[in-house]
Amino acid sequence: MISEKIDIKITRVATSKLDNAEGLELQFGKIFTDHMFVADYENGQWTKLEIKPFQNIEMSPATSFIHYGQSIFEGLKAHATDDGEILIFRPQANSARLNSSARRLCMAELPEEIFLSAIKTLVDLDRNWMPKGEESSLYIRPFMFGTEEFLGVKPSGKYRFMVILSPSGAYYSKPLRVKVETHYARAMEGGVGSAKTSGNYAASLLPAREGFEAGYDQLLWTDAKTHARIEESGTMNAMFVLNGKIITPKTSTSILPGITRDSILTIARDWGYEVEERDVMVAELKNGLKNGTLTEAFGVGTAATIAHISEIGIGGKDYKLPSIESREFSNKMASYLNNLKRGRENDTNNWLFKV
Repeated sequence: MISEKIDIKITRVATSKLDNAEGLELQFGKIFTDHMFVADYENGQWTKLEIKPFQNIEMSPATSFIHYGQSIFEGLKAHATDDGEILIFRPQANSARLNSSARRLCMAELPEEIFLSAIKTLVDLDRNWMPKGEESSLYIRPFMFGTEEFLGVKPSGKYRFMVILSPSGAYYSKPLRVKVETHYARAMEGGVGSAKTSGNYAASLLPAREGFEAGYDQLLWTDAKTHARIEESGTMNAMFVLNGKIITPKTSTSILPGITRDSILTIARDWGYEVEERDVMVAELKNGLKNGTLTEAFGVGTAATIAHISEIGIGGKDYKLPSIESREFSNKMASYLNNLKRGRENDTNNWLFKV
């Protein structure tokens, strides 16, 4: 529920960029709508809540997050229903995770009322940017960063929270070839792997590039200490169907608690599938690929929802999985989630937020 007390100043663009947007190709995160939300935190309060035309921001070279990395973000999507309404999937969960990340990075927390009101108001204002098509959505990027001007290792006393929108198509256009990464590490126990902070993604860029140069689309990260346990897949959580069971690495301080992950596990249990959240060993995946008991592998996350994995590289050898068409669980789940987000399925868990 949004309180009526949230007052957001709105300054509209004089002319929408949509007027010149005919024929634009919807690549993920490349196009941005007319407006953005901005709020500032200072002296213990969030103030200056405003929606203004999308524009560059100015900052001092001494702005703290540039030097010390206090930067967090979220990602969620709005979808159009068949009758033209707009639904956002589980924004309350994103609000909670943003604040969990903020606590881990010693940043100010943002009240859920502001988070939800900012997103609802901005999406409603730019609703004409909602793209058409089953693979399309309006991607919502909330983010926060430290803005105090200083050089010195301490938490910032000031923060800025912003929201921008991007009409987007499919994140992946084909099934993925992935490599089990056993040299580099994305995160470690006790670190910030469970926070959605920009530094985690910076650390993944070099290993991902080396994997791409070797012919892989993504990595399957392993634990930093032994490299024997699977953790995540690139920008997604990882799931597998092994011996007919849905298995996924249990969350920890080195694994991001994905909202799509949680949604899929909840639905799978409701459908009667056997679900295991536990250590997933590289060795058991290798054995399952060899003997055919590993029948499905896929990444799950907001950007892709479900990204099928067609091939897994382990120790220099590539193992192919069964055809995408034969995958009962992940295909059923992908179809169900798409229909749920578009209002075609009964929202039994109250996950949909109407704009």
